[in-house]
Amino acid sequence: MKHALPLLTTLLLTSLAVLSAADATKQKPNIIVILADDMGYADIGVHGCKDIPTPNIDRLAKGGARFTDAYANGSFCTPTRAALMSCRYQHRYGIEDLGGPLPAQAHTLPQRLKATGYVTGYVTGMVGKWHLGSTEGFTPVDRGFDEFFGFVGGGHQYIIQPGGKGEYNAPILRNREPVNEQRYLTDAFGEEAAAFVERQRESKNPFFLYLAFNAVHTPLQAIEKYRARFPGITDPKRQTYAAMLSAMDDAIGLVLTKLEETGKLNQTLIVFTNDNGGPTTRNAVNGSHNTPLRGSKCETFEGGIRVPMLMQWPGVIEPGTTYSKPSISFDISAAALAAAGADATAIDGVDLLPFVKGEKSGAPHDILFWRSRTMSNNYGARQGDWKYVHSTEGDAAPGPKQKPAQDMLFNLATDISEQRDLAAEQPAKLAELKKLYEAWSDEVDSDCRKLGLEPKFPKPAPDKKRTSK
Repeated sequence: MKHALPLLTTLLLTSLAVLSAADATKQKPNIIVILADDMGYADIGVHGCKDIPTPNIDRLAKGGARFTDAYANGSFCTPTRAALMSCRYQHRYGIEDLGGPLPAQAHTLPQRLKATGYVTGYVTGMVGKWHLGSTEGFTPVDRGFDEFFGFVGGGHQYIIQPGGKGEYNAPILRNREPVNEQRYLTDAFGEEAAAFVERQRESKNPFFLYLAFNAVHTPLQAIEKYRARFPGITDPKRQTYAAMLSAMDDAIGLVLTKLEETGKLNQTLIVFTNDNGGPTTRNAVNGSHNTPLRGSKCETFEGGIRVPMLMQWPGVIEPGTTYSKPSISFDISAAALAAAGADATAIDGVDLLPFVKGEKSGAPHDILFWRSRTMSNNYGARQGDWKYVHSTEGDAAPGPKQKPAQDMLFNLATDISEQRDLAAEQPAKLAELKKLYEAWSDEVDSDCRKLGLEPKFPKPAPDKKRTSK
């Protein structure tokens, strides 16, 4: 009997050690975030598109959840990407315009995922368009990505132009080194993303892949393989756009196939979204459609900020789920952090998974905000079904083709197309939302200054020349 207690103690300690080891090596989900660029809200099959088949994008909706009221954090490129990577309103870092860089004070999504532990820390890869800094210290491999294939600027030629000059002809990079890339760029991004997944086939660590296409942003360039699919589209711009979107859908399909081949699909959270609404009237007009939404990229009408968002995680999200409460880009980041068990302190995003799974009721956010001071000073807020909009509309430059900004109020439950301005009928509601917006605007500017950064403001209008009589 005298040996019984030490023996029990040894067995207990051994059992605890085994359990601890099991916990330490428990596989966390792989995470893939796919970001399209300048795609129209109406241009995927699950949103009713008839002239451009998108079977692989639609597959994500059928196998998981479709968010009917999802938004981009910005009405154009860089702001949304900054929010997605920082997990916060980009304004807290002084991001209001194109190009960045995302300040060093921002703790990025891949940096947070890599810090989840030695055994279960994430292998991080990025393929595609960065647009959050091009100088040393601000490129993807400086901000938490182990691997990078793509370009750091705001756009690129899809058909590489030998000897071409300017940002859109900058070298394609593998990590920091230029490569002699000859493939149609969307094909290259799909193949490189699939290759990244293949490299993780035997890895015990989960991976995070950020696949940021520049499709379907201009320049409008397609190869015959894709253009030939759309002989029935007679508008040349729409036909090229359709070919480019079809190429992106194929590239996404390539990644999904590779996940199946490697046995990773059922352990992978996949999210697809867009960086802003389709540019139908300004800034890189590409033939996209935002029907039934009003407005375009660079505006805070629904057409500028409401975007597709699809989320799939087999065994976790019920196939064919539809979720209708407002959500926004940095909620994707929050969901990724929660799924990974990573640090989610000091973020603005909310984990969407408990809401999608029915574990939480209500809405993820009481209110959402948008602001782009340096792009015609457009801003707005949504609380429940009420939407406050202060936005120009039409052409980018002031003039006869641009409608000046004014305070407007819409109820999206009955007017998704924002055709009936209720500002005069509901002045109290307008004043309430405007007050909430102004308080938020002051708050994010204050936070920006606390980080030693300076908020961006509209450029002052030029003085009119005075003439003497």
